[in-house]
Amino acid sequence: MDTSKRPVIAEGPSMAISEKDFIRLVSFVKSKYGIDLTQKKQLVTSRLSSTVKNLGYQNFTQYVDFLLSKGSGDDINQLLSRLTTNYTYFMREVESFDYFVNRILPDLVRRHERDKCLSIWSAACSSGEEPYNVSMYIMDYLGSRAAQWDTRLLASDISLDALAKAKRGVYELPDSIPQNWKRNYFKPAGGKNFEVAPQIKNNVIFKQFNLMDPIQFKRKFDVIFCRNVMIYFDQPTKSALARRMFDATVPGGYLIISKAENLPPDTPYTRVAASIFQKR
Repeated sequence: MDTSKRPVIAEGPSMAISEKDFIRLVSFVKSKYGIDLTQKKQLVTSRLSSTVKNLGYQNFTQYVDFLLSKGSGDDINQLLSRLTTNYTYFMREVESFDYFVNRILPDLVRRHERDKCLSIWSAACSSGEEPYNVSMYIMDYLGSRAAQWDTRLLASDISLDALAKAKRGVYELPDSIPQNWKRNYFKPAGGKNFEVAPQIKNNVIFKQFNLMDPIQFKRKFDVIFCRNVMIYFDQPTKSALARRMFDATVPGGYLIISKAENLPPDTPYTRVAASIFQKR
């Protein structure tokens, strides 16, 4: 759910937003979804002006009034899709994946030798590259034993548009993808595109989820990937989310964030490597 990662191309002249309407909209987005847009007035106006006009509103006041009083799921999804850029890619911050394969997976396989069931969550999965990537690492690590294990991942995002793309699983692959992965875990999908192979696609369960909501899944997690999300939250929001994730992590489990992020000083996790934390 990266915001401000790419330059914004304005679609015609931006519609002006008053300070009052900006504050109302920013407060709504922050309270509901944790995204802090306080310093991003230009981004808000440039990305939402065309939406406001296309919906037939004369000004931002009418649009904000509608969102705050009657906005439906579709209206909110459109708002979030315009305000956030779901920018991600395969093999992102490969150092974290190296630690996952070399340190975390051996630990988890030892712990789950009896039940043969891993519990991993890709929070804010965007367009799906991360959970598919994790699945490929797991399949490679387990090799011929993979069929004996339940390795299904939960992958969530707040954006229905991002989840729709993730479920399709069709991508233009970067050069960083290993050639054996390209052969084993993808199939040609026309042009430069490749589709994630069924054994990887079926290993990921996608679900819409707002990280501001209580985390009440059936099982606690061995590993939570929550990368490039908290950089857009203020300190109290980060602290509250870290506590909720800590409670949703099994003892000895891990939280993996991005190199651009830091957990608040009051986090209950213990740092074990760059961007890697453990519930000890």
